[in-house]
Amino acid sequence: MVFKKMLAAFGVGGPSVDTVLDAAAARPGGFIDGQVHIQGGDREALIERVLLSLVTRVESDSFDREAGLEINRIPVAERFRVEAGEARSVPFRLPVPWETPITAVYGQRLPGMVMGVRTELEVAGGRDKGDLDPIAIEPLPIHQSILDAFAELGFRFKSADVEHGRIHGVQQQLPFFQEIEFWPPQQYAGRINEVELTFVTNPQGVEVILEFDKRSGMFQSGHDAYSRFGIAHAEATRTDWPRLVDGWIREASDRHASHYGSHYDHGSYGGHGHGHPHGRRGPGMGTAIAAGAAGVVGGIVAGEMIEEAFFDDDEGGGFFE
Repeated sequence: MVFKKMLAAFGVGGPSVDTVLDAAAARPGGFIDGQVHIQGGDREALIERVLLSLVTRVESDSFDREAGLEINRIPVAERFRVEAGEARSVPFRLPVPWETPITAVYGQRLPGMVMGVRTELEVAGGRDKGDLDPIAIEPLPIHQSILDAFAELGFRFKSADVEHGRIHGVQQQLPFFQEIEFWPPQQYAGRINEVELTFVTNPQGVEVILEFDKRSGMFQSGHDAYSRFGIAHAEATRTDWPRLVDGWIREASDRHASHYGSHYDHGSYGGHGHGHPHGRRGPGMGTAIAAGAAGVVGGIVAGEMIEEAFFDDDEGGGFFE
């Protein structure tokens, strides 16, 4: 009896949990639906709470390596008993915040980006972290239109990452932002070295932030140049996106070449502004992989399985311990 109590304290012989998602992908502003399946162990157990989290990894000045980050966390059930051997299912709907990073485009995962739904089972006397199920976050139509325009203009995908920080002049609900980095095509030679694209999305539209890395003789030494453009969701299907994005890039690079160091102009959706985000900056963690002309992620070779991206690290504890 004492041995069984010791095993119970370590979660041995207790209930197990398995989460099944209704779909393998979701979008910002939407929901992740599914079922949490709980299987009773060899004795009755009191379940204090069932928790679900949407998690990713993020670069941080506070860590020597990437750290785990909870984007959203909700309880889906509280205080109920599971009999020995009993099977029970709990349905759930997990909201996906509007600012959630994009992890897949046209069914291909962006190297460096991982996302998952973590299930935790709080049992009286202990906690079972349960399982972690990968989920792809796909672009909204407005995101896809802009990414397609970059591809049509000849930009090549370089890397993607998520970084702690806030962008000056832009309202953010989450304390991080995503950067999608591109190599420019030949027609922009002499203007920009590379460009980093950030989406800060809300129910009305998206703030598009473009960062142009410095080029010798182009921008002030040791700094990057930034521009910001606001676009409403309704514009996704009625805009000549390649022409608009080309205009953004040429206008912004010309402006920053002649007048670097101004503050943000707080524009409304459909307008534009420019300036310098004062958020945290850091090196990209995605592998530099070029995309072909077929699309933004055409020809991307995923350098790691998603399970390895979540769990494989030097200490063996995973990003989300």
